[in-house]
Amino acid sequence: MEYESALEALQLHYNEIQSTHMRDLFAQDEHRFDRFSLEFDGLLLDYSKNRINEDTLSLLTGLARAAQVENWRDAMFSGKKINFTEDRAVLHAALRAEDNESVEVDGQDVGPDVHAVLDHMTEFSEQVRSGKWTGYTGRASTDIVNIGIGGSDLGPKMVCEALQPYQPDGLNLHFVSNVDGTQIEGILEGLDPSTTLFIIVSKTFTTQETITNANTARHWFLEQAQSEEQVKKHFVAVSTNRKLVEDFGISTDNMFGFWDWVGGRYSLWSAVGLSIMLAIGPGQYRQLLAGARAMDEHFRTQPLAENMPVILALIGFWYRQFYQTGSHAVLPYDYLLKHLPAYLQQADMESNGKSTDREGNRVDYLTASVLWGDSGINGQHSFYQLLHQGTQLVPIDFIASINTHSQLKQHHNIMISNVLAQGEALMLGRNEAETRQILAQRHDNHETIELLLPHMIFEGNRPSNTLLLDAITPYRLGMLIAMYEHKIFVEGILWNINSYDQWGVELGKQLAGQILPQLSAEQPITDHDQSTNGLINHYRQHLEKQSHSN
Repeated sequence: MEYESALEALQLHYNEIQSTHMRDLFAQDEHRFDRFSLEFDGLLLDYSKNRINEDTLSLLTGLARAAQVENWRDAMFSGKKINFTEDRAVLHAALRAEDNESVEVDGQDVGPDVHAVLDHMTEFSEQVRSGKWTGYTGRASTDIVNIGIGGSDLGPKMVCEALQPYQPDGLNLHFVSNVDGTQIEGILEGLDPSTTLFIIVSKTFTTQETITNANTARHWFLEQAQSEEQVKKHFVAVSTNRKLVEDFGISTDNMFGFWDWVGGRYSLWSAVGLSIMLAIGPGQYRQLLAGARAMDEHFRTQPLAENMPVILALIGFWYRQFYQTGSHAVLPYDYLLKHLPAYLQQADMESNGKSTDREGNRVDYLTASVLWGDSGINGQHSFYQLLHQGTQLVPIDFIASINTHSQLKQHHNIMISNVLAQGEALMLGRNEAETRQILAQRHDNHETIELLLPHMIFEGNRPSNTLLLDAITPYRLGMLIAMYEHKIFVEGILWNINSYDQWGVELGKQLAGQILPQLSAEQPITDHDQSTNGLINHYRQHLEKQSHSN
């Protein structure tokens, strides 16, 4: 009942302030930025451009307490099996713990195993990066191809791209995830088998898309290498299935394991991040872990009202629950972070895209928003029109760095001026009087002014958070990713859902397994719905026509 009472209080508060314009909130409080911003270890969160006041924040933190966010947080960090539908702990944070920290699962300290894998990754990465690891012709690796899908691709690819300035010349990273053959064909076309190293990332070593691409890569390699024994020098595995890894031809000495308490979308901190360590080196990889660990401690120890992940979660909940916003945009104004929105799409929507609560009841409220985004400057010339004047309210996270790796400092200043201007424009808008004044300076004709006036008014009052990092470094990136992980966790608790299973992706996989052999069947297919039967048969008929014409 305490939670329901907190929700009712928030509803009454929303009814009171929903029409308040942020212009007025800023005009009434000259210290609003100071009151509604947080700074921690090189990361600034400005959340002052939101439709909130101090009462809003107080009521939201009260709701978080009623939802027992702190208790759930402690249960997660202590190794309790909070992913109850799969009877698993949720311990991606343990992957970045200090050597001397103890985290138990089923009475066993998992720390020694975590650091044993990390040491194995370090030893292997140093061999490859130094050139001591050589292929079947005795040449060092120049190209590394990570073959995975979902969390086995999105996280490593995003981090490697973001930390490209930390990568040495002469070592190129490639990522294959799509089972569409054009992707792997395009990547392999430019590579030399004798200097290419493949990382096959699949916990079970049965993931259809990943193993299909892995077999294609193996066939391509053997066309030149000829001997299957050479596979050991060019393929390694991140998996737990020793038999299938061996059957593929990979030495189990070059197999890197992880655990069922590591969800795929949270796995870049595990051996799934091997490509990251190869790209930036073991030392910088440990800095990535250290940054995430710093955010873990912030999340664990700071009061709710001074806690970055909690604040972001409460604001996200506020808009989704009460303003019923349909989507949330993440807009990084740093080209190195261009894959961050795609990474967060999986992390957020696969976690909280649920319609059943923890008690098994169908929810009667909205859960996760559609998360989307693109690099900021590009977006200004495509979808920002909708953000400014469209009929949908879209909360936004702007992300930028103060220092740039580029030598073109004026370029960076232009970018920063744009991200700051967009946040201001979305918040302020431009009212009728201001618009009329601008038009009067441009036009003498009264009819022209009246014609243009309604089209050039911006209502403003459109919310955004701004996250400023001092620079994109492994440490800061680790902090940023962990912050979003914990934000997602808190939102799941507020919605009373399990953020760590993903049963919704299973049915499509099962049906695809049934349909695949039917695509080459001799008889018409009739055992699906009419639409699916029609599509399968149409596909088969066209393939048959092409084969006859050839």
